[in-house]
Amino acid sequence: MVSLLSLDLSRNLLEGGIPKAFQNLCSLESLDLASNKFSENIQDSVETLSCAENTLESLDLSGNWFWGSFPELTGFSKLRGLFLYDNTLNGSLPESVGQLSSLEYLDLSWNSLNAVITEAHFLNLSRLKNLEVSVNPALSINLSSDWNPPFQLDYALSMSSCKVGPAFPKWIQTQRNLIYLFLANASISDSLPTAGPAIIDSFPPGLIALYVSNNMFSGSLSSLCATEAPQIQILDLSDNLLSGELPNCWMPFQQLDILYLGKNKLSGKLPSSLGNLKGIIILGLHSNNFSGELPSLENCTRLTILDLGNNNLSGKIPTWINQNLKHLIALRLRSNQFNGIIPFSMCSLSTIHVLDLSQNNISGALPHCLNNILALADNAVYYIKNVKLVWKGIEREFGANLLHVRSIDISSNYLAGEIPQSITSMTKLNSLNLSRNNLTGKLPENFGNLKKLESLDLSRNQICGRIPVSFSSLNFLQVLDVSHNHLSGRIPLGTQLQTFNTSAYMGNLGLCGPPLTQICPGDGTTVDDGITRGGETDNKEHGNDGLISLGFFISSVLGFVSGFWIVCGSLLLKSSWRYAYFKFWDDLKDWIYVKMAVYKAKMQRRLQR
Repeated sequence: MVSLLSLDLSRNLLEGGIPKAFQNLCSLESLDLASNKFSENIQDSVETLSCAENTLESLDLSGNWFWGSFPELTGFSKLRGLFLYDNTLNGSLPESVGQLSSLEYLDLSWNSLNAVITEAHFLNLSRLKNLEVSVNPALSINLSSDWNPPFQLDYALSMSSCKVGPAFPKWIQTQRNLIYLFLANASISDSLPTAGPAIIDSFPPGLIALYVSNNMFSGSLSSLCATEAPQIQILDLSDNLLSGELPNCWMPFQQLDILYLGKNKLSGKLPSSLGNLKGIIILGLHSNNFSGELPSLENCTRLTILDLGNNNLSGKIPTWINQNLKHLIALRLRSNQFNGIIPFSMCSLSTIHVLDLSQNNISGALPHCLNNILALADNAVYYIKNVKLVWKGIEREFGANLLHVRSIDISSNYLAGEIPQSITSMTKLNSLNLSRNNLTGKLPENFGNLKKLESLDLSRNQICGRIPVSFSSLNFLQVLDVSHNHLSGRIPLGTQLQTFNTSAYMGNLGLCGPPLTQICPGDGTTVDDGITRGGETDNKEHGNDGLISLGFFISSVLGFVSGFWIVCGSLLLKSSWRYAYFKFWDDLKDWIYVKMAVYKAKMQRRLQR
């Protein structure tokens, strides 16, 4: 027997089952085997540890591949912490778990348990402080509405992605010491109570984070002003059916870091007190029906993500966005009614990753200083969600991957003028969409500098001239659309440009060459770099006037044959002409001989002197 009290073998590459040698660890109090590759029936693992059932207080088997039903643990009477999250447990949850009277921390999240949790599962768990069963989609919580729990949780209650609803559990309102409450995607279809103990107007006093997104909560947020938890840091009520106006009582929420209210049915003007959220880092109010002008958020200097897309907001783009929000990673104002020009101060957003001003009424020219933005920012942002971008032609929702994106979308506005040359120095850019505007002029010749471009949409403008040869350097381009402009000349050959569908180039009557069926003048001529080119500039550079074709060669041959027989045939048929011809060459030979002799004599005399 080994008198080992604590053993930590976490975060290794251990495989198989728990070694049989563990049968001798009868004094073990703490065992941590998390984040390995153990893969066996969890009941077998528990039996291997049965020698320590009278001493074991903490068992962490999380982050492995254990499978099977929840193990029988009734003999482990001293167990205080049980962590089995992120495995492949399936099957039922025995009611005997309710006999673990010493249990304080229970985490079964991220498994595939198929069970119905009732009061019997908590019968003797009076010491329970933390309960986490999230992301067990087949797990149902069936507790009576008048159930009074034997415990008082003082850390987290996590039941996201389980079947909790349809009603909001009243027993949760008895947990006055909760710090974190996770009930996202919990099949709750209920209204937010407006009086009495409620999820909104009666926060547990110490609540730091509330996640109830992706449910069907309805009603207004008017009771938010009566909250007892002004120190809350994360409030996520997104993707519900909340309606009415946003209350104007944000002054007390000075600790709020993240506010997600997107994808609801909220309306009216944004309250001015939002500008008092000096600690706010992420503000997501997208996909509602907010209207009017933006209130000033110039004091919210910590903002990194501002998502107001898909509303009915109007007015000019405020200059305080650029002058005061020095840490913005994503600015999303798409699908609103903003007007006026893009302020030049926008170029001061040096940390921006995503700039989306599409589908507004913005006019004027593109600022020549846009190349100052899209710097490599390393801002530390957590819990990024619900940021939608039109990426490669498809609207996608980004989370933490947003930090790896560099995107500008100013499509569907009224921009005019030329695309500035400076845009070609934005070498980190992954996606550029300037489509559906009134842009004119030629494309910058150095477009090929944007070597990281994966998506480029310049369609439905008034752009003219040739597609620059440098486009052939865009080797990572996966989406291209330059259709419905006034482009002309040959499409440059490259590794990507001929792979796109003809629809990417349609509506440009002057364009020719693959993948289009329209033939360019000079097709079939290969230049010294292996690329067939068209257009006046390339043909002049390679001594080709664009007329070398089959007809040219036929004409040349006929001309040569005709000229030969006109001259030589005349000499054969006319003797006097033949005599004069040969006499001319004899006289010319004698003249050249005399000249050479005279020149030789002169040179000899000079050398003798």
